[in-house]
Amino acid sequence: MRKVKDGGPLEDRDTWLETIMDKYGERLTKLAYNYVKDWKQAEDIVQDVYITCYKNYEKIDEIISFKSWIFRLAINKSKDVLKSSAFRKVVMNSSLFTLFTSKELSPEKDLLKRSEEEFLSMCVLTLPVKYREVITLYYYEECSIEEIKGMLGVNQNTIKTRLSRGRVKLKKMMERWGYDGEQA
Repeated sequence: MRKVKDGGPLEDRDTWLETIMDKYGERLTKLAYNYVKDWKQAEDIVQDVYITCYKNYEKIDEIISFKSWIFRLAINKSKDVLKSSAFRKVVMNSSLFTLFTSKELSPEKDLLKRSEEEFLSMCVLTLPVKYREVITLYYYEECSIEEIKGMLGVNQNTIKTRLSRGRVKLKKMMERWGYDGEQA
């Protein structure tokens, strides 16, 4: 029986992987989605992360922070997908762009349909990757600056700067769309 820092005692590789999938699956998918902006593609990325975990089962005791390691895997795989030319072709033809430019709903109905959280999430998704990733990890995943440093391999001051600039960009974006933060 092995003992894994984040997963507790586990009997075998399959049980360990199931525990990992239960514990991190939704969070990793949301993280990948923040990069690729396509839910199916995000799910595929997370499947690749699980395969990597499965293959590295024997080396798992060497990993200092499993959470940082698995999030780093998801981030790297997401960035690889963004770099691929096949992804660019699919995104340019996807319904994501028509979603934001659709004229089917009136502005009043559209505003009623979206909650504050959805609006904020949409704004976060429009940020450049370098701001989106630190905001997602810091606010949505509740990672510390130190954990983000380990995941992204970026200096702490750079992370703080990106968080600050990302917040400023979000604020401007939300003001531009008429959200003042004082709605009931």
